[in-house]
Amino acid sequence: MFTLLIIVLAIIAGVLAVASTKPDVFRVERSATINASPERIFPLISDFHNFGRWSPWEQLDPQMQRSITDPSSGVGAAYAWSGNAKAGTGRMEILEATPSSRVVMKLDFIKPFEAHNTAEYTLHTEGESTRVTWALHGPAPFVSKLMQVFFTMDKMVGKDFELGLAQMKAIAES
Repeated sequence: MFTLLIIVLAIIAGVLAVASTKPDVFRVERSATINASPERIFPLISDFHNFGRWSPWEQLDPQMQRSITDPSSGVGAAYAWSGNAKAGTGRMEILEATPSSRVVMKLDFIKPFEAHNTAEYTLHTEGESTRVTWALHGPAPFVSKLMQVFFTMDKMVGKDFELGLAQMKAIAES
């Protein structure tokens, strides 16, 4: 019995030691090439009335409560949501909106866990197309580092970004 206790404590200590070596910040990023002009794509990102058309999280809770400020686009525009355990509760606010090239948002999660991150969308013309890059970055407190021992933010969020960009592409190209 004593040996088992020592083994369990050693495993816990090992996990904590590995967690302490994880970076203090995280970054997840995905890009897609969309056959549309930046001028056509920019309003999909910078106006919260359009955000729900392509966001991969909008369908997580059909009963989700949403509120959008007036104005719904540009610096200071905000979008708040409150939903089930999958959708959570949080708020986004546009901090920077450079027409047809960049949108930066403050992203605050309240539930299921508290987190304060930054989302960035950049648009670069590539011939007749636009390269859209969606990035999320923020601090990685110890609890986050502990979770990263078993899975990464990239694996948790990356597929959602890919889905969102694919949905944005479908709308912009139609």
